[in-house]
Amino acid sequence: MDRTPPLKRTPLHAVHVEAGARLVPFAGWEMPVQYAGVVEEHLAVRVAAGLFDVSHMGEVEVCGPGATDALQRLTCNDVAALAPGQAHYSALLLPDGGILDDVIVYRWREGSFLVVVNASNAAADLAWMREHAGGAQVLDRSDEFALIAIQGPKASEILAPFTDTALERLRYYHVTQAKVAGENAIVARTGYTGEDGFELFLPTARAAGVWRRLLAAGAPLGLVAAGLGARDTLRLEAGMLLHGNDITTETSPLEAGLDFIVKLERGEFLGRDALLAQRRDGVRRRMCGLETIDPGIARHGYPVWIEGQQVSEVTSGSYAPFLKKNIARAYLPISHTEVGAEVEVEVRQRRLRARVVPTPFYRRPRR
Repeated sequence: MDRTPPLKRTPLHAVHVEAGARLVPFAGWEMPVQYAGVVEEHLAVRVAAGLFDVSHMGEVEVCGPGATDALQRLTCNDVAALAPGQAHYSALLLPDGGILDDVIVYRWREGSFLVVVNASNAAADLAWMREHAGGAQVLDRSDEFALIAIQGPKASEILAPFTDTALERLRYYHVTQAKVAGENAIVARTGYTGEDGFELFLPTARAAGVWRRLLAAGAPLGLVAAGLGARDTLRLEAGMLLHGNDITTETSPLEAGLDFIVKLERGEFLGRDALLAQRRDGVRRRMCGLETIDPGIARHGYPVWIEGQQVSEVTSGSYAPFLKKNIARAYLPISHTEVGAEVEVEVRQRRLRARVVPTPFYRRPRR
């Protein structure tokens, strides 16, 4: 008997079926990987805008008198520095410094934080947070929200007529409560594509109507529905890491190049001692960006070689549709992390030359 649990569906599932999306299993969910095509959707986000269903992500509210202290203990960034309406990128760490998950922490109102976690880690994250929360309340709010991301240079222009908040005043990594298409929503200026854009937390029963209205109004400006395929190539171009590939429980933030989220000076947190030791002694490997010199795409899991020795594997790799290059990421020994250093990537039993390049591979132009 097949005991595999059925795939979960987001509140927008019917919309995806109507649109003819290609649906695939992802982290226990049935999700749209593409509509018209990954490259077409990727390019639309870079030049106009894309609409993504990311309702599979988990939302955990941490609240009560001990909320700040709980998140200071659980995460490596400095939650105490967040004012109401601000957000930051952070990570839940294990005592050995490994990354249980990377998260965004929103201080969405006084005394309460909303932590967005990855779908594949949601259950483990919730259990871990409850175990180490002290006296704070840890509430699973995932079933209450649908999450829609509108991303791209025209995102603000498309969204503005539908909301009662002044989007031009909502700065990057800030959040507010507002109306969107007449529905109560949380509007955050965050995203996972490297473009300007917003993530809309909506009541599950209302999300499909908002999606349809946004897509219809934005279509003349180039807005398209976009799937997980384009989301992955967009985030790779923009240098954003994927948990389970680029970062795992076996990698630390300092190895991954996430030094900017590690606030060792602000006091104790889970994993701090391990990171202090790494900071003192130096890390032996570092996440690097690669660009293949020889023709061929270095994909996840492909071996990476230096001077005849396999040193690691590609963590993420793809053709980059906007840059028109083959790019990848991998952990390399410190001796080979300088820009311009060459390695080899084994692609179908052939070793292709690749070079270390700066990341992010793509930065959005100032507009």
